[in-house]
Amino acid sequence: MKFFLCVLGMVMVVEGLPYFAFPAKMKLVLEKVLELQDKSLQKFGLVIMLAGILLVYLGKR
Repeated sequence: MKFFLCVLGMVMVVEGLPYFAFPAKMKLVLEKVLELQDKSLQKFGLVIMLAGILLVYLGKR
């Protein structure tokens, strides 16, 4: 559980960094995301999840 909380904390830091460092650009990015079709977002989400699973696998190996 301790390791999980550390990983979750790091994910939150990495996710929050662009909003902190480039708030105006992140607003533009979010506007672009709103224009995307649902299928495109689903495909992007799937690719990101698979990449995450691969990184976890490689890290545990």
